[in-house]
Amino acid sequence: MQKYMTQDFSHPVVPIDEEACQIAAARKDPRAFGLLYDRYAPKIYRYLLSRLRSVEEAKDVTSQTFLTAIESFPRYKHNGYFSAWLFSIARSKYVDHLRKSKHRSEIFEEQEQASLPDPLLQVIETERMAELRRIIRGLPEDEQEMLRLRYVAELGFAEMASVMNKKQDAVKKSLYRLLARLYAVLQNGSQLEK
Repeated sequence: MQKYMTQDFSHPVVPIDEEACQIAAARKDPRAFGLLYDRYAPKIYRYLLSRLRSVEEAKDVTSQTFLTAIESFPRYKHNGYFSAWLFSIARSKYVDHLRKSKHRSEIFEEQEQASLPDPLLQVIETERMAELRRIIRGLPEDEQEMLRLRYVAELGFAEMASVMNKKQDAVKKSLYRLLARLYAVLQNGSQLEK
């Protein structure tokens, strides 16, 4: 019977045994690290792009993340969440990048609006998205980070908990409460309350 990394069925389940085999192979032959890179680079890149809002900067910081991961790999202790270790490195590289560039970012990149058949519906949708972005920018950094890890990086709750150094149940409850607050604000136009 295979063990799985997450019980969160809304995201693809990654077999722990498969990942552990890839890690073991990479320890024996550094060229095998490419399999781990192929699995996680797109998620790391999307996460960094959501923070930096620049394709070039996101590519650069993603490269720095994996360079550090390769250099630190001999000291890595596998506990079932290789992705959490990588995202911790990515977060650190993002902070380093901010210090160097003094660049502030928003949580989400402007998204292209799908053409709606009715211009009035398109205006309403555009205004709702702008309002949601404004509300999210006003959230504390830890709540923005929770949204990034879940919906941009597509991490499961166990991985998020490991990255955020919190208990899985606490992360899950915090996210659901945050989503309920965001939904209430969008529905009622009220102020976001904690």
